[in-house]
Amino acid sequence: MSGDEPQGQPQRPPAGRPTPGGRYSIWVGIAFLILIVIATANTLGTRDDGILGASAARAGEPLPEFALPDLLGTNQGDANIYQDDCETAANPCPADDRRTPACQVDLADVIRVCDLFDKPLVISFWFTRGAECLPAQDLIDEVAQDYRGRVNFLSINVRDDHDEAQTIARQRGWRVPLGWDADGAVSNLYRVGGCPTVAYAYPGGVMSEAVIGGDALSAEALAADIDRLIAESERRAGADR
Repeated sequence: MSGDEPQGQPQRPPAGRPTPGGRYSIWVGIAFLILIVIATANTLGTRDDGILGASAARAGEPLPEFALPDLLGTNQGDANIYQDDCETAANPCPADDRRTPACQVDLADVIRVCDLFDKPLVISFWFTRGAECLPAQDLIDEVAQDYRGRVNFLSINVRDDHDEAQTIARQRGWRVPLGWDADGAVSNLYRVGGCPTVAYAYPGGVMSEAVIGGDALSAEALAADIDRLIAESERRAGADR
């Protein structure tokens, strides 16, 4: 008859109604998207790419080790950030490669962070390009004088010209130990993302906390953070006895 489907041919579904195969494809697609969302959420929850001072993610962790030139010295080499030698490395080096771990470096005009682990430690990072860090560093140096003999300090210049940074330090009369991070290896290791950034560590080189920006600009806030670091360091030492 006119308008009837030819006999022996499959019936076509009404327009707009999904076929069974189409419904299956839709559900497979939805399930795949759910798996992607779950995988993405797990990745975001487990990765630790945060900027130092922006979260408390690194509190309680050992400080990464490094050795770098003394800014006021003559050594202008790059920092050493090797955590171990090739034989004991978690990620083995090539068989013919050898390296000296940062805390075993023995060179003139080099500061090893491990040598500062005998007391509570305050590390500040500063640079001149794209930021106004110098007043904050003035403040850190001034506050540091009140804690001489009780707390170790290290201020690290990041990627500035060596002679320019050296001149700045001498003109401003800074008295705390000063390191020079020529290629930014140490700041990358610590994930420094702003200036000023100040990290606080317990004796033995264990991260306590870090601050970035406004809090580090206040002498009162700095002193409060250092006092808290000292008190907690003493509490930890008493608990270990």
